[in-house]
Amino acid sequence: MRGLAHSPPFEAESDLVKHTKLAVAASDQNADMLYATGFRAPDPFIFLEKQGRRILLMNDLEIDRARQTASVDEVISYSDIEKKVQGKRKRKPLYARVLAEFLRNQKAKKTAVSSDFPMGLARALKNEGIRLRPVKGPFHPEREIKSSKEIQALIHATKIAESGMARAFEVLTASKIRKDRKLFWGKKILTSEILRVEIESAILRAGGEARMDSIVAGGEQACDPHARGTGPLLANELIIFDIFPRDAKTGYFGDITRTVIRGMASDAQRELWDLCLQGQKQALQALKPGINGLALQNEIRELFAKAGYPTEIHEGRWRGFFHGLGHGLGLEIHELPRVATPNLKKGIVITVEPGIYWPGLGGVRHEDVIVLTAKGNRLLTSHPKPLEL
Repeated sequence: MRGLAHSPPFEAESDLVKHTKLAVAASDQNADMLYATGFRAPDPFIFLEKQGRRILLMNDLEIDRARQTASVDEVISYSDIEKKVQGKRKRKPLYARVLAEFLRNQKAKKTAVSSDFPMGLARALKNEGIRLRPVKGPFHPEREIKSSKEIQALIHATKIAESGMARAFEVLTASKIRKDRKLFWGKKILTSEILRVEIESAILRAGGEARMDSIVAGGEQACDPHARGTGPLLANELIIFDIFPRDAKTGYFGDITRTVIRGMASDAQRELWDLCLQGQKQALQALKPGINGLALQNEIRELFAKAGYPTEIHEGRWRGFFHGLGHGLGLEIHELPRVATPNLKKGIVITVEPGIYWPGLGGVRHEDVIVLTAKGNRLLTSHPKPLEL
């Protein structure tokens, strides 16, 4: 019954952690729960793993769907246990009491939980005689190394992201440049908001979730790496598109960034864009299993500094390359490992996204997704990188 989820032995600091794990969360918001169960649900449900056996405790609303699609060994009815605990009483028992009865039935009175386990529920379970121990570090550390099925899911999610980028390029290219440098498209001034809607619509049509999170930031706004962008877009300015949709079917994320200009680039803009691309190419050539990602990140930062773009605070504002070189990608948009990590491992999927942000000139970021292979890395993104549209 296993789907994308998989369960190699869990290495941790105690036998308790090795043999039993409990989670109570909504898998639509909790990547660990989705990874463990392969089941997407908007409301919290109960997951127990004991000696490799995975069990769900589900309410009547979701139990049939869970039995059909969840990547677990058994699905048990919450209402059946609730009725047993309630007995002849008129009032239904508290959630924690039902959960405690389930754990006692499974001989799991001692179990590991993630560090973000609900505190109120933990206290209530303690009163029921259930011993919980929070796990230090990742709850499912095996998530870091992607299986072949996961890589295929990430490739598909990346294609969804690229469909959004293609639409952004299409609209931007079709826009007309006015004398005041504002862009005119569809009888309207083209704004970040309008272009974001076009991107998200393309993502939705391609099978992604419409999240309205895509970054469309031009000019000075692009000097803040996470500014979503607002207002009219202008010709002859650097515009950063950062598109990171979630696949509506699998829950995996795609991620891609391109920086373009509608119109003509100045020499200074072209220099900034080319230098950032040089840094990304240097990183892509170097990334392989065993490399020290932190040292590589520092090398790219030094490359930019030697070219005249140091990372520093200038007039109260950061400029240069002041974020990480990249991050893990999977069921979360930002997950372990960060690229700035010693001894990166084969099988990880990461973004590679150096950026240079220079107030008064603009911002540039190039981002692609790779998987580390035995001898190097393989690119999962393929969308072109034009400077001028």
